[in-house]
Amino acid sequence: MRISEIFYSVQGEGSLIGVPSVFVRTSGCNLRCTWCDTPYASWLPEGPEMTLEQILTEVLKHPARHVVVTGGEPMIAKGIREFITMLQAQRKHVTVETAGTVSPGGLRVDLASLSPKLANSTPADARAGAAWVQRHEQTRLQPAVLREWLETSLDYQLKFVISTEADLYEAQDVIASIGIPVPPEKVLLMPEGISLETMRTRYPLLVKSCLTRGYRLSPRLHIELFGNKRGT
Repeated sequence: MRISEIFYSVQGEGSLIGVPSVFVRTSGCNLRCTWCDTPYASWLPEGPEMTLEQILTEVLKHPARHVVVTGGEPMIAKGIREFITMLQAQRKHVTVETAGTVSPGGLRVDLASLSPKLANSTPADARAGAAWVQRHEQTRLQPAVLREWLETSLDYQLKFVISTEADLYEAQDVIASIGIPVPPEKVLLMPEGISLETMRTRYPLLVKSCLTRGYRLSPRLHIELFGNKRGT
């Protein structure tokens, strides 16, 4: 499996924010989000090939029960299901951070952290090329797959990256398209941006929506603590 990085930090997003966790970031993605903050795992994937046993050895060096499997898109990584099964055999709490475009295929994780990609993620032709723009648009939303994750996982959260009010309306449409009730507290709104200055301009809009609809606000703690850099 190609691995971009393995590191030990506190969870910076979502319902487990602040929890010490080992992060296993696979390299490779089936999308090309224009605002991607980990291009080294998607736009320009890098990192060594490691055996599942080597990856597990690195994970077990750290005193954490929580393991976050992320990317890129971890669900396209070769051997990912076998690796998650290995983590579960070690009695680890496993979070999978995914865009929800690939079926879990019977995989049952402790927390499915689903981040459906809105129209604000689609790259411009000049940057990605027409073929990737088309592929991204065709792939980024898979309501049936999202529903499968919700019905299969022990717990889940839906995280949306928000820039504008239009994004909020689109997020509501995505939630409705899943076809089953989603409690509002399972919906987390995150500010788009890789700097504190940019993120802070988004907060008033997000707070208003949370107060109106009962959604949760998810800051990006790792950026506040460490800035936008690898290994955090």
